[in-house]
Amino acid sequence: MPRNSGHADLPLHTGTVPRWLADRMMVLGTLITESLVENFGPDEVLVRLSDPLWFQSFGAVMGMDWHSSGITTSVLYALKRGLNPRAKELGIYVCGGRGKYSRMTPQELLDIADREGLNGDALVRNSKLVAKVDNNAVQDGFQLYQHNFILTRSGNWTVVQQGMNTAEKKARRYHWCSNDLLSFVEEPHTGVVGENRGKILNLTDTAADKARDSILEMSHEEPERLIKEITQIGKPASEMIFLQGGQPSLFKELEPRSIEMPSHHEVLEQDVDLKRLGGVLATAYQSQPKDFESLLLTPGLGPRTLQSLALVSEVIYGTPSRFTDPARFSFAHGGKDGHPFPVPLKIYDESIRVLRDSIEKSKLGYNDKSDCIRRLHQVALNVEKNCAPQVDFDEAIRFEREHSAEWDGKTV
Repeated sequence: MPRNSGHADLPLHTGTVPRWLADRMMVLGTLITESLVENFGPDEVLVRLSDPLWFQSFGAVMGMDWHSSGITTSVLYALKRGLNPRAKELGIYVCGGRGKYSRMTPQELLDIADREGLNGDALVRNSKLVAKVDNNAVQDGFQLYQHNFILTRSGNWTVVQQGMNTAEKKARRYHWCSNDLLSFVEEPHTGVVGENRGKILNLTDTAADKARDSILEMSHEEPERLIKEITQIGKPASEMIFLQGGQPSLFKELEPRSIEMPSHHEVLEQDVDLKRLGGVLATAYQSQPKDFESLLLTPGLGPRTLQSLALVSEVIYGTPSRFTDPARFSFAHGGKDGHPFPVPLKIYDESIRVLRDSIEKSKLGYNDKSDCIRRLHQVALNVEKNCAPQVDFDEAIRFEREHSAEWDGKTV
């Protein structure tokens, strides 16, 4: 995946994730992560988590509210619960969290470093630098309240942290990855997700290199000279005395990403790429049995579970361009707020069972089911490309709601 940067709107949501969903998120999130490790290695998990759009899609496929700030907390809490007990096996650790748990990150990193033979002091320094940059060097009106540091035993790491603007009722999520990181202070982010607030003070921008140098220079100046400089603020440019190096460009107009999370709770037609959704639905409900024979032979598995598994397959095997419409992934297991439909617990549990079974059998050399799950995504791509399936968006949601009771649909 390439490095990317950008933003999206994340409305602040209050409340907690109910236990019935939190436990399922932990299991499904861990299984998806395990599949990524089995197929691509643990460092690929870091790259995926550092992509804002993939992260949002990952949370949506697990049944969280598809657009809310709560995805950040719930996904990382689920991964911490699921991955840390298996860190020795999978080679991935999740540190930190929200509030007081974020302040535990340094000690957690030192403990892990001691077990894995890593440089604990360097990891702690990296964690603190990342937080300082996003809280101080990027002054965008958001105060950090969550910090998660995810690392592999190789010493590579990703940070996902989130800030809050209570006045605007918005959140901004920041993503970092140690892959190809050359500087902590010059365009280090893999992505910035949050409300586009126009111009911000961003001292990590490439164009601000002179500003950073000037700030360092100013720290060594006599107070009298600084006072003289400050008194000129607001004067016409012709009357101003610039610091050495000229007037730096401190502000950057943030270009819009291909995704902006809206404030409305419901999933609307414009939030979803209908061609992609059509490929998934056609794959689930119109595929020939021979395409997925080993899956279809699973007792009780029907088209609706194939729909969920096709979206799970895309989260595992999809390329970066596939995650520009995270709302589509809520068609796997719905959302706890009932949008686009209640979480179908029977389907969710069946998805977990099939995915777990495919992983366990592949470890024993039986790859039929894991190959089928991989092929689900490829078949959906082919259908999408060659058949251009038409989707009645309202009908798709009506169908889900009509069968909600049958599938043990549940909301908060």
